[in-house]
Amino acid sequence: MAEHAERKEQGSDADATQALPPSPSVSTFRNSADEQEPAPKRKTDWKAVRDQVVGLLAGVVRWVGLLFALVLVLHVIFVIGEANPDNGIVSWVADWSEGLSLGFKDLFTPDDPKLAVLVNYGIAAIFWLVVSSIVARIIRRVGGAS
Repeated sequence: MAEHAERKEQGSDADATQALPPSPSVSTFRNSADEQEPAPKRKTDWKAVRDQVVGLLAGVVRWVGLLFALVLVLHVIFVIGEANPDNGIVSWVADWSEGLSLGFKDLFTPDDPKLAVLVNYGIAAIFWLVVSSIVARIIRRVGGAS
């Protein structure tokens, strides 16, 4: 009976080893790089790329015009509010607004200097908003973006 039990255990061990998948040998591994077909090249949608670049460029132009107008409006606020001209921010805004005002800083010459700044620099701010909007539209039209 002990032999029969031993054979059963050996038989079950043999069955267990047969149930396992065979271990791969070195010859079954193949160089996958040799057998793979070349990956198909992805087609680049150049129209979409162009539209993105044109949209980005038009957006940058709009933001630049908005920032220029913001500097001019800040200058108007600082002058009307009588901000300290020795302050670093106020002097920086005043310096930049001189260049951004183009020919508008002495367009009108009312007697009140605060009114002159309000009108002239305000017109310059509106100018930058309008011009940047028009340039952005032209970029979109020429670039073919909708």
